[in-house]
This record gives sequence, structure tokens and C-alpha cells, in this order.
Amino acid sequence: MEVIYEAFLALMRLDVLLVILLASIFGLFVGAIPGLTATMAVALLVPVTFFMDPLPAIAAIVSASAMAIFAGDIPSALLRIPGTPSSAAYTDVAYKLTMAGKGELVLGACVVTSAVGGLFGGVFLMFFAPAVAKFALNMSSYEYFWLVCLGLTSAAFIAPGSAIKGMISLFLGLLVAMVGLFPVTGQPRFTFGSTALYGGVGLVATLIGMFAIAEILRYALSRDPLPPMATNKIGNIFKGLAPELWRYRRGFGSGIVVGTVTGPLPGAGADIAAWISYALSRRFSINRKEFDKGNLEGIVAAGAANNASVSTSYVPATVLGIPGDSMTAIVIGVLFIKGLTPGPAIFQNQPTLIYGIFLSFILANLLMIPLGYAAIKLSRYILDVPRAYLMPIILLFCVVGAFAMDNTLSAVVTMLVFGVIGWFMEENGFPIAPALLGVVLGRMLEETFLTSMIKAQGDFLQFFSRPISATLGVITILIWLSPLVMLLLKRAGRRRAEA
Repeated sequence: MEVIYEAFLALMRLDVLLVILLASIFGLFVGAIPGLTATMAVALLVPVTFFMDPLPAIAAIVSASAMAIFAGDIPSALLRIPGTPSSAAYTDVAYKLTMAGKGELVLGACVVTSAVGGLFGGVFLMFFAPAVAKFALNMSSYEYFWLVCLGLTSAAFIAPGSAIKGMISLFLGLLVAMVGLFPVTGQPRFTFGSTALYGGVGLVATLIGMFAIAEILRYALSRDPLPPMATNKIGNIFKGLAPELWRYRRGFGSGIVVGTVTGPLPGAGADIAAWISYALSRRFSINRKEFDKGNLEGIVAAGAANNASVSTSYVPATVLGIPGDSMTAIVIGVLFIKGLTPGPAIFQNQPTLIYGIFLSFILANLLMIPLGYAAIKLSRYILDVPRAYLMPIILLFCVVGAFAMDNTLSAVVTMLVFGVIGWFMEENGFPIAPALLGVVLGRMLEETFLTSMIKAQGDFLQFFSRPISATLGVITILIWLSPLVMLLLKRAGRRRAEA
């Protein structure tokens, strides 16, 4: 406890608090602009951290990333365009509720669940980081393969409407994930001779295209008048929120658990945590019809998951030096620049610093509620801008955001292509969410499968040779077989009724 107290005093210095405040405002600004991501906010801060001590430098990155993840919910609710990938899971339902006059409730739920989820993740990070890191270190490619399969299985629960169209959308995403170099031999696949595709299709460009560009195309090509944007003013976002959060407390709690568990897994991140949490919420919802029409249940669950995941993603980064996602990879780079080596020894050599970083998560999420409230109040002016002016401005930000990720025009072309694909899919009733999930997890699915098969020398039974992988494998296969079992039970019940 003495180390934690010293870390708290170091964090409470005026210069550190000022850095955290400015970084938080910057993260809110970047996250709220469609096309700009939390990773971009963190990357833009790196040159500034050269002139800071280690604690304020990392605290700035922590604050900006947490704020940006939440701020992505603002354009999701107001414009149906996710500001960050983690907001994509519940963009449609958030926009539906806003159009139904419940924008205040949606935005209030987003800021509160994000803050609470981040707080739980920060506390978990501070007290359980070493134990979780050891557990994650013991996981092999077999376990990761089954975890990815579970994530892809959630696509069947995410997609409303036709299950066949949902599966087609998922397989389209998996096909897109295969673009690039074959992991084993390095042979180009589906690159059509373009070296720009050797590294695969960029997730950010795909996301911007399928949501933002598709929305712009829908506005530009539609001859019928579009439904008007919600013009009601954003008042007290906390009014009536407590009963709603209590009503969906089970989803709220499960979202925190999913985000906390998903965060330490390398390659997972806030976006996957949000998808999985939203899928579980929809799957186990008491009223599925009401869920699809639009309610807070999925938003509460996924909103809590994404910020909890951001906090716990620092477990492998700080304890093992293994980046869990792109943001923690930047954090590791900053630590090396400051002459610090992340790993188990950092708890002995720099305990005040590491616990100061953990405490900065708690402080950033406490600041999220007042700063988030101010950001939401200011964002209401977006509703007053006519779409004829707003859409070109959004297009400009999308082009800048796509280009800035790779500094290549190919990312802009990718964004435009997937914008057309996304528009075509929605016009014909194909859900976009499973396709995006396939793009996110497809590469990891292939790499973990090939790595496991090479280790097992072609023996698929080795996927069940370890206790954790066997448990995950059995659960996954049972979920796959559950629709067939339910169908057989229904047919048996009908035969008994007819007899």
C-alpha cells in the first residue's frame, strides 16, 4: 500500500494533472470525429511525450485512449457513424434510439457505462496484473484458435434477420481477411499484383468505408427524402438513467467481465470485447424482438466492455512486454524511449511508475463523466448542421483519417471500395456487422490454426490435448451443434403433438 500511496502523490502533481486534462480533451476531440481512431490519437501524442517524464507521458496516452474510446459513441448515436471501431457493435441500435427521441438516454448510458467499465478494469489491472499475465502466458495457439472460433460464432447472434445472409456476410469478411501474404510460405493471395495489399486490407479503412462512406452514398443516391436527423436538444443525459441501468444490470456486469477478460489477450482489444459482449447480450436477452427494435441492453453491455478492455489490455504490455493491441504497442515503444524495459522486473525497479500508470486509468475514467458530459453538450450542435453541409465535411475527415493510418492513397481507395460494398449490402438486406467481425478475426483464425497444425503435425486431436483448449473446444462445438439439436427437438415435439 505504501507504493500505491507514493504513486498517488506522484500522479497528483500539478504538471501531471494538467497533462492528463489536456490529453483527455484531445482524446475526446479525436474520438468524436468519424474516421479518426483512438490509435491515431495515441500515435499523435508520441512526439509530444519526448519532452515529458515517463509518468506524465504514459498517463497522457492512457487518458487519450480511454476518452477516445468513449467519444466514438457520440457520432454513433447522432450520425450512425462510429467514431472508433469499438463503437461499431452498437451503432445501429444507438442511432435508432436517438431517432426515436431517446438520444439523452443513449449518450448518458454510454458515458456512465464506459466510465464504470474503465474503473473496474483499472482496479483489476492494479491488483491482478501479475496473476493474469502468468495465465495468459500459459495459453498456446490451440486456446487462441478456439477463442477466435467463439468470437466468429457470435456473428450468428449479432446479425438480425436472415441467418443465411448473416453467414454470407461473415464469409465475405473472412475472404477479405485472406487478402495479403500467406502466413506460412509468404505467397501473395488475392492481391491482384498490388504490393499495397501485401499487408492485407486495413481494418480502419474498411470500417470507415462500410459505415461512413456507405452512409454518404445512401444520402447522395437516394431520391426519396431521408428520415430527418434527430433535432431534439440534448438536455440532462442522466435523467432516468439509473432505473435503466438497474434494469439491465446483468448485461452491465457481463460486459465488465467480458471486457476485463478479453483485454489481456493479445490481438483482442476493445472492438472485439464490444462485439462479443453485444452478441452475448442479444443471445441471452429475455425479449429478443425488443432488442432488435432498439433498447439500451446491448449498449450497456458493450459500452462497459470496451473501456474495461482498454484498461486490462495493459496487463501483457507492462508485465510481459507483449503488446495486446496497437495502442499498447505504442506504450511499449514510449517506455523504451524513456529507457525503461517493460517486464516483471519493472515492478521491482520502478514500482512507483507502474502503479502510477495503473492509477492514471482510475483518474481518467473519473474525469470521463464530467468531460464526457461537456463533450455531449457541445456535440448537439452537430444536429443543427444541414446534411448537405455535414456529409462533405464527414467525407473530408474520413479521407484524412484513412490516409493518415498508412500515409498511402491505397487506404483511401480501400475505404471507397468498401463504402460501395457496404452500401450494396445494406440495400439488399445483408448485415454489415458479421463482415466486420470476419475481417477483424479472420487473420488470427488462420494464423492460430496453421501454427497449431504445424505443432501437432497434422493431428487435429491435439487441439483437445490441453485442459483449457479442450474446454473451449467442447464449448464451441456444442454451440455449433445447438441449432441442429433445437431443430431436432422441435420436430420431435411436433410429432408427439400430432400423435
